[in-house]
Amino acid sequence: MQTNLRADLINTPRGIEAERILRACVHCGFCNATCPTYQLLGNEDDGPRGRIYLIKQMLEGAPVTETTRTHLDRCLTCRNCETTCPSGVEYGKLVDIGRAEVETQSPRSPASRFYRYVLRRSLLSPRLFALALGGARLFRPLLPDSLKKKVPAFRVAGSLPASVHSRQMILLEGCVQPALSPDINGAARRVFDALGISLVAAPSVGCCGAIEHHLNAEEAARATMRRNIDAWWSLVESGAEAIIVTASGCGVQVKDYGQALAQDADYAAKAAKISALTRDPIEVLLAEQDNTKWADLRSHHAAKKARRIAFHPPCTLQHGQKLKGKTEKLLTDLGFELTPVPNAHLCCGSAGTYSILQPELSGQLKKQKVQALESGEPELIATANIGCQTHLASGTKRRVVHWLTLIDPAAAA
Repeated sequence: MQTNLRADLINTPRGIEAERILRACVHCGFCNATCPTYQLLGNEDDGPRGRIYLIKQMLEGAPVTETTRTHLDRCLTCRNCETTCPSGVEYGKLVDIGRAEVETQSPRSPASRFYRYVLRRSLLSPRLFALALGGARLFRPLLPDSLKKKVPAFRVAGSLPASVHSRQMILLEGCVQPALSPDINGAARRVFDALGISLVAAPSVGCCGAIEHHLNAEEAARATMRRNIDAWWSLVESGAEAIIVTASGCGVQVKDYGQALAQDADYAAKAAKISALTRDPIEVLLAEQDNTKWADLRSHHAAKKARRIAFHPPCTLQHGQKLKGKTEKLLTDLGFELTPVPNAHLCCGSAGTYSILQPELSGQLKKQKVQALESGEPELIATANIGCQTHLASGTKRRVVHWLTLIDPAAAA
């Protein structure tokens, strides 16, 4: 794709990156075939190829309109198009550049900016979010069905391991996950403990920066990244082997710290180190299968009755982190029966704050995904991201859990 960037972008990091990505696109349109919003709306500008053209025109000096913003806002950033693209176009990076450009060239209305600010602050405060969720759970019986479905049931973390092992890894607790589903990180601690690994957390670390990133608050996101790096650094220097992130959406964000802070002279090297250390739990568990303690964990599950489950691989796991099929293989090896799921590559519609900001499109995608997951008549649904878990649970009567809770040594048979 030929480009003619504006003079103010030439030889800037953003301009160089955008031009590199744009030149890789060959206009083939394979991306549209797997784009959820293009499939729903059938509009070229609501598919990756059309959005790439919109971004290109902006960067070349074309007027930026509300229509441009609408089409970019509708993008889920599921990155399915990246998996499909034969030319390796890094669409996710390009759409981030495009959204930042829209915010600069055509600022949102004051009301829209205020709403997004309130949304960001409420989700970023674990205490505020937990308080609001607790109130919603308290009055859940009185809520109409449409709202009742959006309030997840109460879950407990369970007993945490008391032992301290010589092998240690850092655990990202997260911002909304501890309140929504504390059993996830509880299960992670027990699973890793069974393998002789202690998971330690830095109390000052909450959000990974993804929420701010989703809401185009890039400077705030980078500030969050720097705070997290500072909080983790002493643990890294003390020999922590990895940073474990149980929410795949947060995992793909932390793995991108090195890229996001590449131009920051004070943090570039540290950010690259943090990204290199970040692992989804499935990466570690597959690597630990030669661990002598793995046999004990396997036999523990072999003694249980096999469960029939449908697994939803989040976009951030299969397209963002490129870990497609890994979790499914582990679960199958441990004796779980996985039901077939049509179009497993498609997004469920959660996509961070997308389900809040684009409820109609998100709802349509949720309905399609739930139908696909339920088509094999599973006992329950498992996934790897708290956003997907909560979103899917609001659309089905089946229980939706994080897959780690299925292999938790403390889980019931």
